[in-house]
Amino acid sequence: MVLTFSLSLCSSIMVRTVAVIGAGPSGLTSIKSCLDEGLEPTCFESSDDIGGLWKFKEVSEPNRASIYRSLTINISKEMMCFSDFPIPADYPNYMHHSRILQYFRLYAEHFKLLQHIHFQTSVRSVRQRPDFSHSGQWEVVTENREGQEERHMFDSVIVCSGHYSYPHLPLKDFSGIESFEGKYFHSWDYKGPEDLRGKRVVVIGIGNSGGDIAVESSRVAEQVYLSTRRGAWVIRVMSDNGLPVDMKYNTRFVHILFQLLPVNWLSWFGEKKLNAMYDHTMYALKPKHRLFSTIPVINDELPNKILTGGVMVKPNVQQIRGSSVVFEDGSVVDKVDVIVFATGYNYDFPFLPPNVMHKSGHRLGLYKHVFPPTLEHPTMAVVGFIHALGAIMPQAEMQSRWVTRVFKGHKKLPSNRAMLKAVECDTKDMDKNYIVSKLVPLQVDFVSYMDDIAGEVGVRPSLAWLFFTDYPLFKRVLWGPVTAYQYRITGPGKWSGARRAIFTQFERMFQPFKTRQVTYLLYIHTEDRA
Repeated sequence: MVLTFSLSLCSSIMVRTVAVIGAGPSGLTSIKSCLDEGLEPTCFESSDDIGGLWKFKEVSEPNRASIYRSLTINISKEMMCFSDFPIPADYPNYMHHSRILQYFRLYAEHFKLLQHIHFQTSVRSVRQRPDFSHSGQWEVVTENREGQEERHMFDSVIVCSGHYSYPHLPLKDFSGIESFEGKYFHSWDYKGPEDLRGKRVVVIGIGNSGGDIAVESSRVAEQVYLSTRRGAWVIRVMSDNGLPVDMKYNTRFVHILFQLLPVNWLSWFGEKKLNAMYDHTMYALKPKHRLFSTIPVINDELPNKILTGGVMVKPNVQQIRGSSVVFEDGSVVDKVDVIVFATGYNYDFPFLPPNVMHKSGHRLGLYKHVFPPTLEHPTMAVVGFIHALGAIMPQAEMQSRWVTRVFKGHKKLPSNRAMLKAVECDTKDMDKNYIVSKLVPLQVDFVSYMDDIAGEVGVRPSLAWLFFTDYPLFKRVLWGPVTAYQYRITGPGKWSGARRAIFTQFERMFQPFKTRQVTYLLYIHTEDRA
C-alpha cells in the first residue's frame, strides 16, 4: 500500500527546476533534453569548461577524469554524434579529443546550452528536503571558486558525473611494490611518452588505455612489456575496404542475427575472422573468455608493435623485487624503470545520500541503469553511467530524453518493488552473458539497450511501419548502421532532418577522404583490345 501511495503522489508532483551535475557530453545532452521538455535546467560544472572526460589538461586534477595528449576516440563520428546534430562532414571519422571538444562546443552553442552552466562550481552534497515525501524536492549544496557554499532547492536532479574520476591502484595485489626502485603511476596520470624515452616499461592491464599507452611508449622506450591477467580479443577500427568497423557491423540486421543464432557460434565465427588477421594465440593475446563475453580492445597498432618487437605481451605480475618484475610463468624482466598501472577506475558518487546508492551485486543498482529504484518519488536520475560497445553520447542522450519525460509526467515508472526486481534480473543477466568485475560492473548490448529506452520514450523505429510507408528508409534502417538519427524519425522529439541524415551518413563518412582527386583508370590488355 505504501508503494501504491508513493506512485499516486508522484503523479501530482510538478517538476520545473532541474539540477544537472556535470557538463560533459551526458550533462550537455541532459540540459538540452530539459529545454526540449520545457524544464529549467541549472548545470554545475567543477572545471572551467565543458567536455568532461574530453577536456584535456596537462596536469590531472583530483576527482576528475583525465586523458592523454594523443587520445583519439575508437568510435566513428557517425556512430557517436547526437541524434539531431550531425558532426561536420569534413571532420575525420575517428577524432582526436580536440575535435570532439570542438563538436561539443558547436552543439552547446547551437542549442544555447552554455547560459545554463555554472562553471568552477562543485557539488558538495545532494539531499532530500525534509518534505520530500510531499514535494519530491532536493537540496543541493555547491561550492564556488572562492570556496563559498550556497544552498539551492530543485524539483529534480540529473547526475552526469561519469565514472572515470577515481583511479583504481591495487598496490596491495602486487607483492614487493614497496621495494620497486623505479617510478610507478596510474594511467590516469599519463599524458604522453616523453618521460619514458630509453626506459624499460611494464604496462599492467590490457584495456584500451593500457594498449594505447603500450603502443605509444614503445616508440621511444627501450622496451615495453604489456602484462595481462586474462588476455584480450583485439579488433581494428578499420574494416573491409577501409570502412569504419562500427558502421559496417553495428547494424540492425547483425543485431537480429545475434537474437537468432547461438552466441557460441557467433563468437567462433568472429574469433576466426580476427585470427585470420593475426593469430591471437601466436601473438600471446588469446584470452580466457569468448569474443562476445566482454567488450574487446580496439587497437589497430598493437599487433604491429608485437610483430616488430616493440611490445612484448606477458602474463600477470607475480612479484616485484627491486628493479625486477616477476611474472606468473616464472619469467623475469630486470632493470625496469617504470610501471604503468592501467588497472581501471572505481566509481563513486560521494555527494549523494546513502539511500540512493542501492547495490546489486558489484554494481550500483539503477532501474534500466538510470533511476534509483528505492526513492519515494522518481525525481533523481543518473545519466551516462553505462558501458557498451558503442559511444556514450547517443546512449546518454536517449537516457536523458526518457528522464525528462518522466520528470515532466509524460511517462510513469513501475512500482518500487517492480523496479527492484528488474534491477536484480538485469544483474543476473549481465553475470550470465558477460565477464563483469567490480571495476566494470555494467555492460549492455548497445542496440538492445538503445531500443529499450527508445521504447520508453516512444521513439523506437518500427521496421514493419517503415517497410510499408517508406521502403527506401526501411532498407537503410535495417541494413545500415544504427546511428542515433533513427531515434528522431518519429515520436516525441521528432526531427525533420532525421531521414536526410540517415540517407547522407555515408557521404559524411567519405567526405574526409576527399583530399586528393583520384582518376580511376580501366586498364585493358592488348590481347583484349585485339
